[in-house]
Amino acid sequence: MTTDATLVRIGQGVALHHHQGQREAARDLFAQIWDEIGGERGDPLHVCVLAHSMADVQDDVHQELVWDQRALAAADLLSDARVAEAGVTMPVAGLYPSLHLNLADCYRKLGDLGRAREHLACAQAGIGALGDDEYGQLIKDGLDRLARQLTST
Repeated sequence: MTTDATLVRIGQGVALHHHQGQREAARDLFAQIWDEIGGERGDPLHVCVLAHSMADVQDDVHQELVWDQRALAAADLLSDARVAEAGVTMPVAGLYPSLHLNLADCYRKLGDLGRAREHLACAQAGIGALGDDEYGQLIKDGLDRLARQLTST
């Protein structure tokens, strides 16, 4: 169970978006949290999770890409100890398949199929770090779907 107050608030924004269809309200909450944590200078765990979530509520794929890139850069600064301290049950390695999946999808939308395939390959290479649970299956399904889309183009 996540015990970090900032992650709980980010989760509230995710719920606004995914469960209540309030994309703009989620984006506003994420922007407020972003300012509170000090933006990219904040705790890398907060930056990673918040940027990953903020990418999902962007209307412009270029902005989505910027947020996804921020999330990946922050993940590179994380340790398993920091993630565990926050009550997150997966290791840092478990974050990478989703981060790379989102980047691959952005590049696909932008027509940069070479980069899309590179990030898809990175995501697939890290799939062993995912658990055999609902989250792991969600990411694996997303990777399969993206791989089919990239094969057909």
